[in-house]
Amino acid sequence: MSAPEEYVSTERVVETTRALVRCDSQNPPGREAAVAATATALLAERGCAVELFEPEPGRPSVLGRYAADSAPGAPTLLVNGHLDVVPVAVDAWTRPPFDAVREGDRLYGRGAADMKGGIAAALEGLSACRDAGVPVPSRLLFHLVADEETGGRHGTEALVDAGLVDADACLIPEPTGLRASIAERGSVQVRVRVRGAAGHGSEPGAGRSAIADAAAMITALHGTAYHERPHPLLGSPSGNVALIDGGVAANVIAPHCAFVIDRRTLPGESAADVLAGLRTRIDAACPGADYEMEALVEVEASELRADHPFARFVAASANTVPTGLSLGTDGRFLRNRLGIPTVVYGPGAIAQAHTADEWVSVAELTAAARAFARVFATFGRDDAGPRLP
Repeated sequence: MSAPEEYVSTERVVETTRALVRCDSQNPPGREAAVAATATALLAERGCAVELFEPEPGRPSVLGRYAADSAPGAPTLLVNGHLDVVPVAVDAWTRPPFDAVREGDRLYGRGAADMKGGIAAALEGLSACRDAGVPVPSRLLFHLVADEETGGRHGTEALVDAGLVDADACLIPEPTGLRASIAERGSVQVRVRVRGAAGHGSEPGAGRSAIADAAAMITALHGTAYHERPHPLLGSPSGNVALIDGGVAANVIAPHCAFVIDRRTLPGESAADVLAGLRTRIDAACPGADYEMEALVEVEASELRADHPFARFVAASANTVPTGLSLGTDGRFLRNRLGIPTVVYGPGAIAQAHTADEWVSVAELTAAARAFARVFATFGRDDAGPRLP
């Protein structure tokens, strides 16, 4: 029997990527409906039974099931990928963002790296198995979801809430540079409101400047390491002060100021932990300040043990080693809420995502598709797949 990776077609995976990139699915505002028909057709062409899940009008996720070769009781492998992409500032691009232009080894377009290229590579892995005549022993699910870029409420989280996610393991083809990510940082976004005392701008000492207090706080919080014992794959969490607003006029001591910090977290940290740590740093940097804090957004960190059989299996199939991501993915819902062992692996790099002239390497698309073909051909085989707990 031929090795399925030998049947991976570079041209086919490129054309699949181009077909997805050409669909403008920017979120916000949430245009996943624009790509749903294309995703449905691509899944159906590969023998998948397809249905739509639409918790909100115009926000569909496309669900595909391939079970042509699996025996009763076979394990289920989920491939979860998001169809939405971040917005485009067209003037910053040197190529049309939805034309999917190929130049040499690079395929350009919004979503090429994050993460329509990864979805295409996974679909090509299935095509290669079918062309090689190699059975897929597991029940293979594709959840091509909406809304990952703004938190997942209308996508993976909605699927989890509806009880529609049931799998023994999951692959997420986000861009990882062909490394197997088993851990990712989370985020707690916190607004800090600082109150001062107004006074005439000609006598700064007559009042208390909320902006000056906020500056002292920001100096203590921004760009610093928050843990003495870093995570072996994720390092130390960080803090980025991303927004600030304050004051009333140029000749008035500022009576108020507010800023927002994006505090990245490690697995096991909660919003309460973050708020307590920020308060300790603020009180030390700015004694006597009058302020309050509010957690705006919480995205959980998550991880899979490095010695977990599925982590080892994917790393071996992709000829790589486990790594971590500094950002978050929909994997947190699967790991934390459902206990599904989840590995993030795909073509492209995070440095290319969300940028003008976003691109993915054609060679990486091909390499990822070969890895997916190996995974699909062996997951669920008694003589080759991982022994899951």
